Amino acid sequence: MKDAAAETLVANHRAFLRFLERRLGDKALAEDVLQEAFAKNLEKGSAPRDDEALIPWFYRALRNAAIDVKRRRGAASRALDRFAHELESDDAPTETTVCGCIKRLATTLKPEYADALQRVEVDGVSVKDYATERDITATNAAVRVFRAREALRKQLTKSCGTCAKHGCVDCSCE
Repeated sequence: MKDAAAETLVANHRAFLRFLERRLGDKALAEDVLQEAFAKNLEKGSAPRDDEALIPWFYRALRNAAIDVKRRRGAASRALDRFAHELESDDAPTETTVCGCIKRLATTLKPEYADALQRVEVDGVSVKDYATERDITATNAAVRVFRAREALRKQLTKSCGTCAKHGCVDCSCE
């Protein structure tokens, strides 16, 4: 783009910014879009040769950029809404989608391991509180929970095979 064209565009910076701000409703976003449009169009050098057509051409580029931003924001907003709806939905609670084998196999563990997993993983008790309940050190409790998880993981791998390696979600194991 010629230096004169660049100077003309820069001289109209405030008008361009107001134009974008009205369409986007956000000054910071308008500034970002304008900056990108300047950079994109100054690098390309694709401005019309006629200086009289320069300003309308750049407004058209800004309008298209604003439309693109609104489309992207709309798509992102719709995706977030769908995700929020899925999280709020009671159609498929996590408890029913996690492999049913876990409950069955947890009963095959050593009693202290099964107890540790029940209290820490299912009941949500902290390891420190679990240690206090069982009158053991916090380090001992942490080791017990770790070993219980490992024992359960091994049992799941034996029972479910590859399903266990992929997170045991929507398990079809018998």
